[in-house]
Amino acid sequence: MTEEKPQKIWKHTLHKIVESTLFISIIITLIVINAIIVGLETYPTIYEEYSSWFWAADTVLLWIFTVEIALRLLAAPSLKQFFKNNWNWFDFLIVGASHLFIGAHFVTVLRVLRVLRVFRAISVIPSLRKLVDALLMTIPALGNILLLMGIIFYIFAVIGTMLFQQVAPEYFGSLQLSLLTLFQVVTLESWASQVMRPIFAELPWSWVYFVSFVLVGTFVVFNLFIGVIVNNVDKAENNEEETEDTHAEVKELRKEVKELTELIKTEFSKK
Repeated sequence: MTEEKPQKIWKHTLHKIVESTLFISIIITLIVINAIIVGLETYPTIYEEYSSWFWAADTVLLWIFTVEIALRLLAAPSLKQFFKNNWNWFDFLIVGASHLFIGAHFVTVLRVLRVLRVFRAISVIPSLRKLVDALLMTIPALGNILLLMGIIFYIFAVIGTMLFQQVAPEYFGSLQLSLLTLFQVVTLESWASQVMRPIFAELPWSWVYFVSFVLVGTFVVFNLFIGVIVNNVDKAENNEEETEDTHAEVKELRKEVKELTELIKTEFSKK
């Protein structure tokens, strides 16, 4: 028991340090510096002139991030508890992979890993983490919407290929080309001037096809996507508020139990 108590004390202290605003702010600043360095590396003239500086800065940052992960690992109640969190897995794999490929011939892989380190800003900043968690919650709900969208795309692609294959073979020459064209149309990227207008000049009734697809594909399906995402974000926020309320209630109950225990002890000591 005497050995366990000091261990709990230093773990608690270390946990306070790694969860402190100052510690998180320092890590976020270093992630931003890492992002700037990675961005500057994309300029060949700058990189060639200061390549040794870039390498040194990257090594220093990598070891700082390694120490950060090690501190968080030590602050966790157990290894199992640490790896229960998916964000901890993400951080550990990104930093671990950087060590694995450092000094290797896979320069491109190493550079990609440096860029991926910027993603660690999501795991460090709580508000971003909540947003991504909420977005991940929408994936199961989006399955049916994706299926519906796939059916709509397929039907319109087949119809488009049948109707416009001869008029615009560069857009509707085959089923796969039609699907790609419809993807451009659904994003509303120059669909009227580049895709519809040349076909409309040959076939005046073609506007019916394009307008109906835009109405169904963009305004209906995309709004369903947005609706599901917004709904899940609200749910995530409400769940978090409920969790915080529960924690507050548990703390209050513990406090009351402690007071009652002390009161009982006092009464017994008087007797």
